[in-house]
Amino acid sequence: MRKTTTRRALPAQPGPKDVTDAKTKGVSYVTESAAGGSSEVIAGAGPAPRPGERPTLRLRESMPEEPPRYAPEWLELREGADAAARSLDLLDPLRIRLADLPRGAGRSGGIVVHDLGCGTGSMGRWLAPRLDGAQHWVLHDRDPYLLHFAAVASPRAAADGSRVSVETRRGDVARLTPDALAGASLVTASALLDVLTRAEVETLAGACVGAGCPALLTLSVAGRVELTPSDPLDAEITDAFNAHQRRTGMLGPDAVTVACEAFADRGATVEVHPSAWHLGPDEAALTAQWLRGWVGAAVEQRPELREPADRYVRERLAACEAGELHVVVHHSDLLALVRPTDGTPS
Repeated sequence: MRKTTTRRALPAQPGPKDVTDAKTKGVSYVTESAAGGSSEVIAGAGPAPRPGERPTLRLRESMPEEPPRYAPEWLELREGADAAARSLDLLDPLRIRLADLPRGAGRSGGIVVHDLGCGTGSMGRWLAPRLDGAQHWVLHDRDPYLLHFAAVASPRAAADGSRVSVETRRGDVARLTPDALAGASLVTASALLDVLTRAEVETLAGACVGAGCPALLTLSVAGRVELTPSDPLDAEITDAFNAHQRRTGMLGPDAVTVACEAFADRGATVEVHPSAWHLGPDEAALTAQWLRGWVGAAVEQRPELREPADRYVRERLAACEAGELHVVVHHSDLLALVRPTDGTPS
């Protein structure tokens, strides 16, 4: 797995300090059988949330308020793998586009970045130190607790030492319009596209294009997983998980294709690069949580898999603990360079 730079630890805050404490606060759940008996799964690792909803971002105004479904522990656990996976190849065309912005386009002459479904702010911690110039980040999430984490742990300096400032907003994709993105230089999101419907992706693309704002949308599931050593049940679990992702109109593994079409149909130039997790012995804790959630979603979709899945997870977790399991979880990153509203070529 690629080495990453040291990241800032999430600050201590009132609330869950570990998975056991998190359970008492309603941010984790227990699934039956995963490794023989019940096993703890950090909230957000799986199964997936209610169809049509990203756990930390309300996607439709009609949805009632519910307890947040992503625990900070899960977001922190996956942050290193996310950072190593995101495509660096998309940053050069993005930097060129941002450098072409008119002077003073953002606050204090810098850029304004809207991060949708920010969670604990891992995208900002990854991207802000890789871009030059002053930056103002607008962090959107439905969960004020996670927004607090994101604001406190946000980076304070850009690649060239320029100031990075932050504000937070409780966000709703259903309300995302060109007006909501007025003055924005960039929209970012991680692991968002695959829990949207086609209509919601069209809304997102329309808002970005209408505001003349490029979008960097990372870590969308690609529907492919490779486990070494292999097991005959791998393909069935993968297919069932992918079907679970597509329930009630969610795009799941089709999200990047649909998003490419939505942006391209509106005149944007779109690039897609792979951004796979590469999990080995050094990522055993993440692998174990991901594995339980992945199989749990598959069994939720196809209950007849429960008995063989029990054996499967026991053996996989034993291999993980022994340092013998390697997993590649495929994702895709998308960069959409839209035509600026001032008419400059994209």
